[in-house]
Amino acid sequence: VGHEPIAPVMGRNIFRRPVLQLPGLFTYAKHIVSIDGKRGLFKGLTPRLCAGTIGTIVHGKVLQSYQEMKENECTEMEKIGEEPSLHRVFEETMREMIARSTATVVTHPFHVITLRCMVQFIGRETKYSGLFGSIVTIYEEEGFFGFFAGLFPRLLGDVISLWLCNMLAYLINTYALEPPSQGSQIGELRSYSQAVTGFLASMLTYPFVLVSNLMAVNNCG
Repeated sequence: VGHEPIAPVMGRNIFRRPVLQLPGLFTYAKHIVSIDGKRGLFKGLTPRLCAGTIGTIVHGKVLQSYQEMKENECTEMEKIGEEPSLHRVFEETMREMIARSTATVVTHPFHVITLRCMVQFIGRETKYSGLFGSIVTIYEEEGFFGFFAGLFPRLLGDVISLWLCNMLAYLINTYALEPPSQGSQIGELRSYSQAVTGFLASMLTYPFVLVSNLMAVNNCG
């Protein structure tokens, strides 16, 4: 959000060229502790916990409802774990997308409050001092839609990240790795492909996260 409390220092990049570098995690943490104490490292924790708890419940409920609807359509081969087909990956991704998007929409107000509690460190405000007080403040000043500032880019980033992750993992497992045989390590490599592609997808869609967070705190006082 444009606030840089600590001056950059001269360092070297991977090509050994001199560049200015910003401090790391622990330097920033020490700076926060020096101003607000250790408690300052936990600003926005309550709404964050609420978002995580409610999001997990909603996500699970949506997947459970979907599973109950599709229960009778599952074949015996799917139950014992057949090789993933493109149609199956597409169906599972759609199901996960609906569950994640629903959870994101429901918990986004808590996400907005979390960010605003955090960013108050810059100007030393106390406008968003508690969960219920923050809800009242946002509703009085911005109305119902104030709780959903920055929702669209966040949703878009989540959806693109999910599809990229699952489709890349499917392509790698199907075309880059041979079917696992006994004594082979291919099966283990397949289990890691989802994590690797998830990391790459998150990196590529990070601009959506950044834009969403900036929109959530823009013009909030």
